[in-house]
Amino acid sequence: MKAFYSDHFVLPLPTGHRFPMQKYRLIHEAALASISDIDFQEAPTTSDGVLALAHHPHYIAAVSNGTLTENVQKAIGFPWTPQMVERSRRSAGATIAACRAALTEPERIAVNLAGGTHHAFADQGAGFCVFNDAAIAARLMQAERRLQRVAIVDLDVHQGNGTASILANDESIFTLSLHGARNYPFDKERSDLDVALADGTGDEVYLSALRDALATMMARFSPQLIIFLAGADPHEGDRLGRLKLSFDGLARRDAMLLETASQHGIPVAIAMAGGYGKNIQDTVAIHLQTISLAAHFARRNGAEQLPT
Repeated sequence: MKAFYSDHFVLPLPTGHRFPMQKYRLIHEAALASISDIDFQEAPTTSDGVLALAHHPHYIAAVSNGTLTENVQKAIGFPWTPQMVERSRRSAGATIAACRAALTEPERIAVNLAGGTHHAFADQGAGFCVFNDAAIAARLMQAERRLQRVAIVDLDVHQGNGTASILANDESIFTLSLHGARNYPFDKERSDLDVALADGTGDEVYLSALRDALATMMARFSPQLIIFLAGADPHEGDRLGRLKLSFDGLARRDAMLLETASQHGIPVAIAMAGGYGKNIQDTVAIHLQTISLAAHFARRNGAEQLPT
């Protein structure tokens, strides 16, 4: 299974900043140490033309040149630096590369060890998101004539508002978001399917809701690729999550999505999305669990392609 990393493109943050930038390096190191059959590759960058599949040219230029307004920079939550620009381009490039690999490799699964920047709108960023990697990658796969229909399954605890906005009225890309009803963003956009969950929702209620949501999606839409945002922030130990999923519940979540895709022969590209654990090692362990499960399904898919 191919996994694309960009953790060495570090975004410098002031002391005390709440975004856990170090988690990407820790995830990469943990996956290198514990999962033997992953092909790790550096994430490619993303050109202005590709970014423009989901973002307005004036916004791309403002990000690149450091001329964002104070309000937009504040909404993003990062100070502007050249490293912010390059890391954001690489994060989108990693999801693009994961989509291409999922569509062409026998394993039918590939991973971005970052990404899931679902709060970025066409004309501005927000919520630690600069460019919307899932929307960009979905549109590029279509532009490259690899497929016609993509589903973005967003299981971060926060609604994928930027994704929903960018892809509103686009019947070729299905957006599903399972998120906390009272969590950020407080002004929600409309996805093709939104499932809003009460604070304190635990494993069984969550998994029942996800099972129903996936069944509804498959009844309404026939994706040729799923982009899966596998947020760690529904975990009970997350500082920003407000839900109560256990490690086991999150593993069952991932397995449910991957099994659904496998049963229908749908390739999957995975992005890590959010995770703000009170203990950063919990966040790393959740993401590592997702990657390990993906590798298991990838091995199974690859074995199915071997001659008998």
